[in-house]
Amino acid sequence: MNRLPALRRAAVREWGPLFTAVRQRLAARGGRALALTLTAVALTAVIQVTQNQAWGYGPVQNLGAVRAEDPLPLALLRTPLSLFVPALDLPVWGALAQILLVFGVAEVCLGRWRTLAVAYGATLAGTLHARVGVALGPGTFPGLPASDAQVVDTGPSAAVVGLAVYVCHQRRAWFTGALVVLAMVVEVLVKDNLAGREHLAAIAAVLVVCGVREWLGRRRGYRNPGTAVRTCGPAAAGPGPGRRR
Repeated sequence: MNRLPALRRAAVREWGPLFTAVRQRLAARGGRALALTLTAVALTAVIQVTQNQAWGYGPVQNLGAVRAEDPLPLALLRTPLSLFVPALDLPVWGALAQILLVFGVAEVCLGRWRTLAVAYGATLAGTLHARVGVALGPGTFPGLPASDAQVVDTGPSAAVVGLAVYVCHQRRAWFTGALVVLAMVVEVLVKDNLAGREHLAAIAAVLVVCGVREWLGRRRGYRNPGTAVRTCGPAAAGPGPGRRR
């Protein structure tokens, strides 16, 4: 029983700022604060229904299916939509739940455009890693077997992982962020496949971005001692004392 207060304090330290930010922003803006998230959920659901129709599978593949063997310009054109194309071998409710939860929290904490930028950057990092890995071959750790060049690479998972790590870094939820990273490492150790490698690539890309932002923030702080060092990304969360600009 004596452990409960300590656990409660730890939970407040870990998730308190994040919970407060989400609650304040939703109270201030309501459903408008989740416009991107709701649009993404609807788009993913529509694409799922479309690609399961005889007439819709081909167009969805032509517009949103990315493979490492595709020409790079074509892959780059398809990558944005590929984020919202659910994998056919996985239940669609999982993709929708990931988008609703992680995109929703990220949109509230980061804003619409930063959420899109991080999601796309994480997805692109995974896509480019697949091409590099296939080129290197299975003889090295980053390398991938040639057969992975033909794997259809779609879905929001890389974006979700990247956004989760980014938000945890921004809100200083270190334990949760570490759990996300550890889970992705275990995923690769248990089942080393293209999806798992891309998740690690997305995490690496996001951590680099956060590290660069921290470094730039510290440099600005050294040059202007009266200026506080900003965290990774804006922390606007609606009106109230918890809001930071």
